[in-house]
Amino acid sequence: MMSATGTYEHSLDAKGRLFIPAQLRRELGDTLYVTMGIDGCLAVYPQETWDTFTAKFAALPMTESVAMRPLFANAAKCEPDSQGRIVIPAMLRKFAGLEKDAVITGVHNRAEIWSAERWQEKQEEITPEKMNAILKGLGL
Repeated sequence: MMSATGTYEHSLDAKGRLFIPAQLRRELGDTLYVTMGIDGCLAVYPQETWDTFTAKFAALPMTESVAMRPLFANAAKCEPDSQGRIVIPAMLRKFAGLEKDAVITGVHNRAEIWSAERWQEKQEEITPEKMNAILKGLGL
C-alpha cells in the first residue's frame, strides 16, 4: 500500500511548472492527476487512486454525480518531465492562490500542493490539544 509523506518547499517557474520531489514521485508514480482539493489546496492523485475515484463516479446516479463534476472537470493529467516538474494549469493555480512559493505535502494516498502562505496559516492552527484530539479519535 502506497503512503505519501513529507513536506517540501519549491517555487513555480514562469511557465507554471512545479518540481515534484523525487521521494513523492517514487511514492505516487509516473502519472498524476491534479485537481481542486479541500481547504484551498490542490490535490495530487496517483493513477491508482484516480482510478478508484473514476469507478465510484461511474457507479453514482447522474443526479448524485453532479457534486463531483468540479473534481473531474478541473483535473489535469500530469507526467513529470525529465527534471521532475509538472505544469499546473492557470485555473488551478488561481484556485489555490499559487503565484510563486509552494508547499507540497504527502497525505497518505495523495499529495497536496499549497501556496506557502495558506500552508503557513494551516500550520499556525495546529495546537497540542488539537493533535491530542485527532490521535484520540483514531484510538491512538
